[in-house]
Amino acid sequence: MKHLKENINSRYFEAYNQLTSKQARRKIVAYVESYDDIFFWRTILSPYENATRYFEIMLPSRANHLERGKKAALANILNGVGRDMIACVDADYDYLIQGRTEVSKTIVDNPYVFHTYAYAIENLQCYAPSLHTVCVAVTLNDRMIFDFVSFFAEYSEIIFPLFIWNIWYYRSPSYGDFTLTDFNRVIELGNFDPLNYEEAFRKLRKKVARKVRELQKENPDAAASYQEVKAELKALGVTPQTTYLYIQGHHLFNKLAVPVLDKVCYRLYHEREQEIKREAVHNTQYRTELSCYNNSIEELVPMLKKNVNFMDSEPYKRLRADLSRIK
Repeated sequence: MKHLKENINSRYFEAYNQLTSKQARRKIVAYVESYDDIFFWRTILSPYENATRYFEIMLPSRANHLERGKKAALANILNGVGRDMIACVDADYDYLIQGRTEVSKTIVDNPYVFHTYAYAIENLQCYAPSLHTVCVAVTLNDRMIFDFVSFFAEYSEIIFPLFIWNIWYYRSPSYGDFTLTDFNRVIELGNFDPLNYEEAFRKLRKKVARKVRELQKENPDAAASYQEVKAELKALGVTPQTTYLYIQGHHLFNKLAVPVLDKVCYRLYHEREQEIKREAVHNTQYRTELSCYNNSIEELVPMLKKNVNFMDSEPYKRLRADLSRIK
């Protein structure tokens, strides 16, 4: 039994499907990296279910030991993904380095591995054009007081030159000289007011420019290869205005998107609270209406994790093209 669990593969699920009724739908097992990924990939895969097939999304598990992460999901490829078993993972930097490591080769070349194109699911959840809708879901206040698209576009433009350097290093044997952690440290905004962020961006420009000059000095012969990486990244979908979609997902989610959304939602909540207070005839009505409002609003982080309004993003369009080829 243990041997069977360890070596379960696409042929197992194919045999399972052959044993079911001819009228039954074919089951395709989709392995994902973590619990949060289950809802995300259910949303992604549902439109591709039909009268002949359906997906069952699960975490990889071997020999009764729970496993999570890309390594565990991709390990099933060694057991033979195929027509009835696929892997659905975050792209991380593996998509952008285009086959320069074994994992990257698997991500790029295996037709049964589907990935986010953006760094991770968190990047798509933080897709800028969708964030006002998240604020509305949280606060039930539809007044637009913050331009998320402009904010993330400007932020992306500032960090874009340094992002190219980070990918340049990631593709080279000298990756340890400028790691993803080093990059995140530079692009950190720190504590700032999202409704008055010009000063934070001014400081960020100075930090990025200083690091870029340092890397140029350390790599005086890299001008041509830097431009090659820049051109290839643009061909892969990365633009100066959308760089935020390709940086580390947890950094984007926790260090940038949540702090901004939290303060915007706080402002929207208190606008609604003041509106209730102005319109209430007496204090009892105010307390009753405010209680009703508080019982209707939602928590920010769970709503952001359930945000699926990224269908217009370039990474999702590329993923959709891949999924359309499932037979």
